[in-house]
Amino acid sequence: MFEFKKDPAWVTKICFIMLVGAVALSLALSFAPRAQAQTSPGGAAAKNTASYLNPDGLITGTEHGEIPSISIPSFARSIAETTGLYAFITDLKKMITPGGESTTVYGWQELLMVIVGFVIVWLGAVKGFEPLLLIPIGFGTIFVNVPFAGMGDPPHGFLHIIYESGVGNEFFPLFIFMGIGAMTDFGPLIANPKTALLGAAAQFGVFGTLFGVTAMNLLPDVNFTLKEACAVAIIGGADGPTTIYIAAKLAPKLLATVAVAAYSYMALVPLIQPPIMKALTTKEERLIRMKQLRHVSKTEKVLFPLIVFSLAILLLPAAAPLIGCLMFGNFIKECGVVERLSKTLQNELMNIVSILLSLGVGSQMTPEKFLNPSSLSIVALGLIAFCIATATGILVAKFMNLFLKEKINPLIGSAGVSAVPMAARVSNKVGLEYDPGNFLLMHAMGPNVAGVIGTAIAAGVMIASYG
Repeated sequence: MFEFKKDPAWVTKICFIMLVGAVALSLALSFAPRAQAQTSPGGAAAKNTASYLNPDGLITGTEHGEIPSISIPSFARSIAETTGLYAFITDLKKMITPGGESTTVYGWQELLMVIVGFVIVWLGAVKGFEPLLLIPIGFGTIFVNVPFAGMGDPPHGFLHIIYESGVGNEFFPLFIFMGIGAMTDFGPLIANPKTALLGAAAQFGVFGTLFGVTAMNLLPDVNFTLKEACAVAIIGGADGPTTIYIAAKLAPKLLATVAVAAYSYMALVPLIQPPIMKALTTKEERLIRMKQLRHVSKTEKVLFPLIVFSLAILLLPAAAPLIGCLMFGNFIKECGVVERLSKTLQNELMNIVSILLSLGVGSQMTPEKFLNPSSLSIVALGLIAFCIATATGILVAKFMNLFLKEKINPLIGSAGVSAVPMAARVSNKVGLEYDPGNFLLMHAMGPNVAGVIGTAIAAGVMIASYG
């Protein structure tokens, strides 16, 4: 016996012999039925071949030219015309915009969106900007813009099924809120309740932008209704699931753009917030050291989600789905008697739903939905809303210091947006740049989790008013 490792040439010889044998066998099987049919007319062989051979020996259905003959040039041309390169250069199709208007989508626009998808993947994988969100969103963008793949086409496209099943309604966002609740510690907020004001202050970005969106109607080719303005303004809260939730309720046709904008700004918190934080604070304010937070008992942590949910039911039922799922997940974590469910919400379920939600969001980044004046203005307005939310949180913290004996480091005011826990980490990082011993993370988590509740309340107000 020979050994393949000692004599690798035998591998090539055996593969060649097998290939020749397969070709010979296929040729023999191809000609054998026809020969039998000619030598024994009316016999068993003729009956067997009659189902697929006509009297001229041709396959049934080809005698009248239904299936055209294939030549090498035509075959090569057909292959070339089904490549992505050819489609990106010559493709031209009619699509319907979110506004219901017909528009022409060119191949180069699909190529541009594919490039955008790769940039999003690069930001997540290389730069580390929210990779759990941006990597699936980027691949969803690439998938849906691949020519001839049909991954986003109804009714059976992979991405279309994902979007219709959970992104275009409240299904996935509410599951995400359950997971966030199970992963959130409200202890810093309970220990220092006044930081809830910083989470509330960040909502100025939401309602301030609401008026800015209506003013955008003065621009050509831009026309937003009040419901659409609400869906755009909520981007200022930097809460992806809430943005998807309210857009699905009030402005479904804008869901794709507002969701992508919200998740993009959540991922870019480390780039957007620090310049604003440094511009609005002095060095002395950045050096403020806050008193260590008191210990929060288990009873307080268990009662907190029940009390908040009860208040939502009594005062703002429209926000109860979001706040209720958030508090449900948190209660499961804090009660301590269903650890398996808590771990499932924090890990397996959260990861699965995040993948599906992000792919579904990316699947909406198509040229007809993204490359138009209204969509581009939404991206710009979302950035303005996010900047205003960051700034107002800092300014309110500075205002509170005028009356407080124990001063608040204004840097934690920027964490009032809902990007948990990224915004709190950014506050801590900027603080450490000026004082390596000044750890603000736990203090910043107070306004950060308050911002989640605040954005859900803002969404509830909008739905109750205009839904």
